[in-house]
Amino acid sequence: MATDSAKRTQEKRGGLFSKTLGIPFQLLAILFVSLFCSILIEWVGIYFQWWSQPGAEHARVTMEREMGWLDTEFSRSLIVSRPVEAATSFVGLVYEWSFVKTGIVGLLESNRTSGGWLGAVADYVQAAIYVTLMTLTRVVILALTSPLFALAALVGFVDGLVRRDLRRFGAGRESAFVYHHAKKMVGPIFVIGWICYLSVPFAIHPNVFLLPCAALFGVLISIATGSFKKYL
Repeated sequence: MATDSAKRTQEKRGGLFSKTLGIPFQLLAILFVSLFCSILIEWVGIYFQWWSQPGAEHARVTMEREMGWLDTEFSRSLIVSRPVEAATSFVGLVYEWSFVKTGIVGLLESNRTSGGWLGAVADYVQAAIYVTLMTLTRVVILALTSPLFALAALVGFVDGLVRRDLRRFGAGRESAFVYHHAKKMVGPIFVIGWICYLSVPFAIHPNVFLLPCAALFGVLISIATGSFKKYL
């Protein structure tokens, strides 16, 4: 019995350690999936002429509007002292190393002036660059608003603990069904919310999307904590 319990404890520790190490890779996977979806949507919109602006202009306008949110809405942050300067330098650094030093921007400029072999493909490549910068801007916005999700999780956790104690001392009924389903939905809601925000092909104010997601995140944590079994 002691050996079995030690094995279970070791498996739990190993599982927690592996999950912790896997978080950065999961975040990178979310970023790449969102970027792929954004570029694909933008290309389909250019091909079928969904956008009112020609060529890559729609992606450029959307990118500029997203960067405008940083100047107007994120003048202060709990993470960095100067969020606008930090975000601008980060996006500029990625642009420099990913597109300038690789020669992609120079190739597009030479093709635009001399009418090179790229032709109509240049619009799709330029749109992909704009979408990549737009996605990076949204990633920075998500990073700056991470305290909002942490606060929502804390409020939901405390509220759930209070309701659990009330149910415990008031002889309330338990529901393992509610607990397990609420617990399973916390992660998908978080991931799906990020993917949808990073992939939308138009400019959207961060508060319109992130505030409901944070509220739903906190509610699910509250439900999962409040429906946890009364006795360990």
